Amino acid sequence: MKIDIEKICKSYDGPGKKKHQILKDISFSINPGDFVIILGESGCGKTTLLNMLAGLENPTCGQIRVNGNPIVGIHPSRSMLFQQPALIPWLSVKENVAYGCKIRKETQYLEYRVSQFLEIMGLTGSADAKPSQLSLGMAQRVCLARALVGRPQVLLLDEPFASLDTFTQAHIQEELVNLWMSESFTAVFVTHDIDEAIRLGNKIVVLAGSPAGISDIFDINVPYPRKQHDPVIKALRTDILERFKIAYLVKRSLTNGI
Repeated sequence: MKIDIEKICKSYDGPGKKKHQILKDISFSINPGDFVIILGESGCGKTTLLNMLAGLENPTCGQIRVNGNPIVGIHPSRSMLFQQPALIPWLSVKENVAYGCKIRKETQYLEYRVSQFLEIMGLTGSADAKPSQLSLGMAQRVCLARALVGRPQVLLLDEPFASLDTFTQAHIQEELVNLWMSESFTAVFVTHDIDEAIRLGNKIVVLAGSPAGISDIFDINVPYPRKQHDPVIKALRTDILERFKIAYLVKRSLTNGI
């Protein structure tokens, strides 16, 4: 599934009916099987861009095309994972994983797929548990299983591991990369964490400024799993951090009218 983002901008109504623009002139392409990271500081519009890719919001100007066709609303080919787990409290773990497919009546091989993902996520022993009995990390693994069990072509992730402890975060990140390589979906992952971005993505789109635009795009051709002490990784991290520092100084000078 090829995705083309073409000169996107997004504005909201501000005080006194004044428009507040948060994104400007966003253009880049996502190729089938890419793992694209949208990287930027908090509040720069990353989630808004992700919501437009999901069909939850419309751009103020520009267009997003999937295989040449404009995105119009949500579609089961694009699945989304949010910052906080959103599970149905009265359903068991396995029922939550199967829920979306059952609603769409996609039941062929569903029982097998649910069992497969419960095993991959280390949730087989908790298949009959309710969400209230799960840790935060387990609940997010249930959400990831639910997002993937229907074989979406695109998985959209909005800082899904930000609330997890370091060890759980690293474990689920590794599971996600393994699933991405085995299931061959396209991933678009929002984060403000440079190390997470480098650990996961094969392309990093850096948003900076106010309103935010694309500061840089980095292609990463380093095999997985990636190690922080790898010289290429260290150099890339330094480069990205330096670009953020420059963008911050430009933003501050514009704000202060310098």
